[in-house]
Amino acid sequence: VQLQASGGGLVQPGGSLRLSCAASGSISSINYMGWYRQAPGKQRELIAGITSSGSPHYADSVKGRCTISKDSAKNTVRLEMTSLEQENTAIYYCNAVVLSKNYWGRGTLVTVSS
Repeated sequence: VQLQASGGGLVQPGGSLRLSCAASGSISSINYMGWYRQAPGKQRELIAGITSSGSPHYADSVKGRCTISKDSAKNTVRLEMTSLEQENTAIYYCNAVVLSKNYWGRGTLVTVSS
């Protein structure tokens, strides 16, 4: 499984951003896909995920401000983020789980700054 994340960039506080993760390879075997973020000096954390059947779940820190969705026809998972804050500045990573094995995309940098 190969993952290609895109959509990061600079956004002002209070702004919105949409990240996309395109999956290729053995995508029919993917059980779960998620978005993680790693802020400077902090551990990588799971912020949102979606099962193969389309059930989403969110970390408490992003509930109400993030929406994860999947487009099965395009093999893509998207993360819509709103009301972004400076503390949300991080590298955002796409993740896929196949039979308990984790696959990672390269990460896309999101900078929230005025």
